[in-house]
Amino acid sequence: MKNILLIIFSLLSLLYLCIGFLLAKKPRLAIELQRRFYAKINWNIEPISMPKELRNTRIMGILLIILSLATVFIILRKKF
Repeated sequence: MKNILLIIFSLLSLLYLCIGFLLAKKPRLAIELQRRFYAKINWNIEPISMPKELRNTRIMGILLIILSLATVFIILRKKF
């Protein structure tokens, strides 16, 4: 059971790491994907300030990268 949880948490951490890199590297693409998703469920979203939105998305990506790496480090160090 421990090994299965270890594998699941490791894979999720790697997924979040990839998402973090996407958010940090291409924030405009991430915002556009979000806009398309909301358009499909009949919502219209527009950022009030695109420069602030890009900055905040990039910061969120960097924080996600840091948290993902910290999670992987904890998993590898503790091994539950």
